[in-house]
Amino acid sequence: MKMDMDKNFDLSVELCGVKLDNPIIPASGTFGFGKEHNEFYDINILGSISIKGTTREARFGNPTPRIAECRSGLINSVGLQNPGVDAVIEKELPALRKIFRKPIVANISGFSIEEYKECCAKIDKEEQVEIIEVNVSCPNVHNGGMSFGTQPESAAEVTRRVKAVTKKPVFIKLSPNVTDIVAIAKACEEAGADGICLINTLLGMRIDTMRRKPVIANKMGGFSGDAIFPVAVRMVYQVANACKIPVMGCGGVSSAADVIEMMMAGATAVQVGAANLKNPYAAKEIIEALPQEMERLGIERLSDIIGIVK
Repeated sequence: MKMDMDKNFDLSVELCGVKLDNPIIPASGTFGFGKEHNEFYDINILGSISIKGTTREARFGNPTPRIAECRSGLINSVGLQNPGVDAVIEKELPALRKIFRKPIVANISGFSIEEYKECCAKIDKEEQVEIIEVNVSCPNVHNGGMSFGTQPESAAEVTRRVKAVTKKPVFIKLSPNVTDIVAIAKACEEAGADGICLINTLLGMRIDTMRRKPVIANKMGGFSGDAIFPVAVRMVYQVANACKIPVMGCGGVSSAADVIEMMMAGATAVQVGAANLKNPYAAKEIIEALPQEMERLGIERLSDIIGIVK
């Protein structure tokens, strides 16, 4: 289809007062701290970047193998490998600042309420970090290893405690491995969350039939990729309709058409995850394809379609 070159398409969106040139954000854990992808293209084309999940201490991560390929996706059990919050602040953020002028989303993980609080309080002081994304899919070491994000009460408690020590907008990143995603999202909203990010990975497993053993050393891991897109759209739609706070949608997004579908379901911004691992140019190509897709669908401003499907 030939595009009308005289037409101006407005890709900009706003998340809790943070203006983004476009809604595309590489998802945490699929883009490192931006350096590697900047060798492929100028990453300033992106709306923002969600940096690698950060914990209090440096983590080597889980034993290998950590990755299992699947039809239409992959399973990972990397285990939050990262240099720790102090090293992120002292080394990674200054290095990213040299190559990236846009707002940054800092993804924070923790294995206790205290760890979440400490990491969020530290990262909140970093000027270029404009949104804090709190991953509540981590196991709570003080509660038998149950994930913080599987119960409304524990997700709300993390939200409350983090909001007490931060000034920046806080988005809670929710796990889809639950029976009632809306109840958890609403509990986070009532506890003061500024936004919700969903979905994190589904729980998956592969077996090596020759070895008669799981492919991944940890047996199970997070399943992501094209196959989970309909689940993500459904959960974004449910949460966006139940909550008044903005939603960042993620899960299986790999094209401009996917972005528009996710936004129509209710997402204000859209994260691109596993697609970056398959194709390092994925996020750039999606941004470049958006105007043509908008013209095809008669959309002039992306912000007009957020939650248009009721």
